[in-house]
Amino acid sequence: MLRKTVLVIFPVLLLSLTLPAHTLQKETRIFTEIEGVALKLDIYKTDSATILPQPCLIFVFGGGFKEGKRDSGSYLPYFHYFANKGFTVVSVDYRLGMKGKDAPGIMNYKPLQRSIEMAVSDLYTATNYLLKNAGELDIDPSLFILSGSSAGAITVLQADYMERDNYPAADVLPEDFRYAGVISFAGGIFSTEGAPSYTQRPAPTLFFHGSADKLVPFNSTRLFNVGMFGSRSLAKRFREERYPYTFYIMEDVGHEVSDYPMREFLPEIEQFITDFVFDRKQWMRDIRFKDLQRKSDTSTTPGNYYN
Repeated sequence: MLRKTVLVIFPVLLLSLTLPAHTLQKETRIFTEIEGVALKLDIYKTDSATILPQPCLIFVFGGGFKEGKRDSGSYLPYFHYFANKGFTVVSVDYRLGMKGKDAPGIMNYKPLQRSIEMAVSDLYTATNYLLKNAGELDIDPSLFILSGSSAGAITVLQADYMERDNYPAADVLPEDFRYAGVISFAGGIFSTEGAPSYTQRPAPTLFFHGSADKLVPFNSTRLFNVGMFGSRSLAKRFREERYPYTFYIMEDVGHEVSDYPMREFLPEIEQFITDFVFDRKQWMRDIRFKDLQRKSDTSTTPGNYYN
């Protein structure tokens, strides 16, 4: 009888020990005003941080550079998870350059190019704001990790690429600053010089992309040297140049990969950060993932998304 009592009580005690005891705090700040618009960022922390300064996970929202918001409900599980894991999570605004524009294409790429440049510039400004206030915010300047969804994923990949290749837009950042990692949910890099080739080693990068994505290309869309280079083409370049990365190839899934890994793959994302950012493992991993129960809508294209 005693043995049965212990077996009943022990799971209850274990559950009480594992329940989260942290209170999530959110603070909103203006990090710049540009073109008459105040750009804001939201800072998520818990009230019981045990290790300071904290790594900083910066998030850039999606929406085709024409819509979206930094505090969309679909992103909150991602923010809360990592705040409870000891990160300072920062979700940032950027200017929406494609608002009211026609669908981008290989013969109509200038508005998209300009929109990406604006978003990257705003991300650099937000990064610089966080660096200048790192002491007050108890964040580690050597552990700034970028992450983004769709247009935000394009922005974070582009930002790390442009910073490593010494683009003038990155001059706002300290000369010795480097992003510590990049997490991309259905992103790519726009280039007018062919497939991106890094002058300096990029940050360790985690790619998620659906093989049936028609909005942001899984591989690439290009005419000569101009085009959008998706996760598959970028991962190929990483492997050729021996840059550390993990690529989750989500088979037969469309653009919803820009969203659902932030709810369904949280432990895998955390493990990537532990292995590649904290422990600096030099791994190159391609993971083919097929969910036989997931029914995907692969009908979204630039033509019907923007029009």
